[in-house]
Amino acid sequence: MAHPLTGQVAWITGGGSGIGRATALHLARLGFGVGLLDIAPDLERVADEIAAGHAENAAPRCNVST
Repeated sequence: MAHPLTGQVAWITGGGSGIGRATALHLARLGFGVGLLDIAPDLERVADEIAAGHAENAAPRCNVST
């Protein structure tokens, strides 16, 4: 059964590593489009992982702490 929000977009702060990365990958598997916001150097690698699963994503490198 599909998640009721499948097809929606989730923006994940800290999506380049740790809990943010795990959350982003999980939501992508559920059918969400995923936006990753982070300054982590691995941000593009996570975006590539999501794209490999055929999920839409965007990954602008940014600092959301200010």
